[in-house]
Amino acid sequence: MLTITLNGTPRDIRSSPDTPLLYVLRDELGLNAAKYGCGLGQCGACTVILDGDAIFSCITPVMLAADREVTTLEGLGTVEHPGPLQKAFIDEQAAQCGYCIPGMMMRAKALLDKVPVVSDALIREELQPNLCRCGTHMRILRAIQRAAKAVATSTTADVAP
Repeated sequence: MLTITLNGTPRDIRSSPDTPLLYVLRDELGLNAAKYGCGLGQCGACTVILDGDAIFSCITPVMLAADREVTTLEGLGTVEHPGPLQKAFIDEQAAQCGYCIPGMMMRAKALLDKVPVVSDALIREELQPNLCRCGTHMRILRAIQRAAKAVATSTTADVAP
């Protein structure tokens, strides 16, 4: 049996070690934010964070997540208390159909955790693996910039006298 740390909580996995992480998240653990899109790691709808890096969970066997930290959209906040990135996406109305948004948010979260001050060019480069056909690209950029500013402001406020 494998164990992964999912959104901060250790979870035992019963699935076969070669089962795609996406299937484990959705079918075994009941988390449905990561979506099945292409199944080939080409659309980004399944993006989650593994030890700080954005990955395609549809092509990642769960055995590669054993004894590692997996973060999904569900780990960023709740409906009642959205995290800064979730709130920014809501405030900017960055979703149209919403299918790609969880993957976009997870890739953005991985980026902002590494580089808290980002340019639009860096965001575009980092989000390139994630496809969106709705056309909310400019709102997505604004949401990520808003989240970066919100996190920077709250961090500054936390250390201010």
